[in-house]
Amino acid sequence: MAEQTVTAPARTDPATYFEDFEVGRRWRSARGTTIGEAENQLISKLVMNTAQEHWNDDSMKDSPWGASRIVFGLVTASTVIGLASQDASENAIAELGLDDLRLMTSVFHGDTVYACTEVLATTASDDPDAGIVTFQHWGFRADGVMVCRVERSVLVRRRPATKR
Repeated sequence: MAEQTVTAPARTDPATYFEDFEVGRRWRSARGTTIGEAENQLISKLVMNTAQEHWNDDSMKDSPWGASRIVFGLVTASTVIGLASQDASENAIAELGLDDLRLMTSVFHGDTVYACTEVLATTASDDPDAGIVTFQHWGFRADGVMVCRVERSVLVRRRPATKR
């Protein structure tokens, strides 16, 4: 992704209707977030992920990853999708699917994560007021290292007829 153009981040883009998404368009979401212990602990325990690397400082003291607990990968992926959602699904009607989720490297408490998005496809739907947009989202740390990628399909509202 580094060799391709990504538009500069904007706080909120009003062009988030189905017709506004062009295949190949890429952008970086304006916001990032630092992942803390609260997110990792809450989600890891709610889904009963018992891997000690997420919960137990003592078990990490001699680990190959260092003394810091690792953020559960689905917390990382959810954070990236959330960061991308402001620009990609402001007019979403429904989430249709996630595909090809890849976790590339570990994220630790205190790491800041950002998101980039590319429009992979736009497809008409049975709903005359909406269409399907397929996005590729990438998450990366502040140091530029990619931490995850995921393909996401969303049913997105068409621009109202009075504004077409």
